[in-house]
Amino acid sequence: MSHHRVGCDAHRRYSQFAVLDQDGQLRQETRVDHEPGAIQAFLEDMPEGTPVALETVGNWYWIANEIESAGCLPLLTHAAKAKVMMGNVNKTDKLDAKGLAKLLRLDTLPTVWLPPGEIRDEREIHRTRMAPSKLRTSLKNRIHATLAKYGITSTDHSDIFVGSGRDWLETSLSRLPSETGRCVAQELDALDGLQDQIIQLEARIRERIALTPSIQLLKTLPGVGDILAIVVNREIGSIHRFDTAGQLTSYAGLVPTVHASGGKTRFGHMRKPSNQYLKWAFIEAANVVVRHRHHPAWKTKYVCQIYDQVAQRKGHAVAVGAVARHLAEGAFWILKREEPYRPPALRQATPKQVRGRA
Repeated sequence: MSHHRVGCDAHRRYSQFAVLDQDGQLRQETRVDHEPGAIQAFLEDMPEGTPVALETVGNWYWIANEIESAGCLPLLTHAAKAKVMMGNVNKTDKLDAKGLAKLLRLDTLPTVWLPPGEIRDEREIHRTRMAPSKLRTSLKNRIHATLAKYGITSTDHSDIFVGSGRDWLETSLSRLPSETGRCVAQELDALDGLQDQIIQLEARIRERIALTPSIQLLKTLPGVGDILAIVVNREIGSIHRFDTAGQLTSYAGLVPTVHASGGKTRFGHMRKPSNQYLKWAFIEAANVVVRHRHHPAWKTKYVCQIYDQVAQRKGHAVAVGAVARHLAEGAFWILKREEPYRPPALRQATPKQVRGRA
């Protein structure tokens, strides 16, 4: 294994590199302009497997690809933690690059998980799907709001955008003022176009990513189907990088911020620094649970009880978050134990646990 340690302070147009030898002596400082193949060419002179500390900047995908192509090992660094640990009073590109290399040599570099290149590429499919999905939701909300302005509602259709509900909606456009009705009709056309794009992306997701055993296990979570199971699986990556269910829920941004002082503790909103794609997937699954909670087959489910109990005390939004957090914890244990989801009451009644208490 190489004794060299390399720090990379990446910017938009260039990267600053610092190379330390096995004794921690600075051997090279080089600025490499961001041209195709330039970083790979610079690193190809390094011994095979040389670790390169790379900060989590917005354009790191292609830099990681070039580091890997050069035969080196990219280590994605937690930028905020690294800056605190480096303790530089002054800030320069050379100091940052050298500081990363030093942390790497001392084996104290705060790293985050770097998914393999193939998964980095595959993630773009379901992440791209999220964009039209959000637009679809926005358009639906706008149409609902427009109808509400003119007192047009339907108690006979749970979804006015499909089947008989869509027929009712199109018929109801004539009850709107002329320009308003024309705008809603255009929004419906846009909605149909977005739906076509989403269907194509979902087909590609299923085609590109085989439904592996772990994805099949994730589908046992309430509210999780093929697409959400694939999103959760790909965004988590390796479950072994999380030691506890709490670490996974924190990574997914499903735990509240805590302010404790003077003997008083106050819980705030969910944490913003998180994997937003994973957070979206669990909240989407929680919303599926909420939509189905009145169905006879769902009423007695544990996740529906969580929603009802929290909603009575804290309201709808907090209750959805509580369900999403439970689903994230469930995903952790599913993947750790390689077993299907079982609600707590059912887990407590398993023969193995009964024997253990005897």
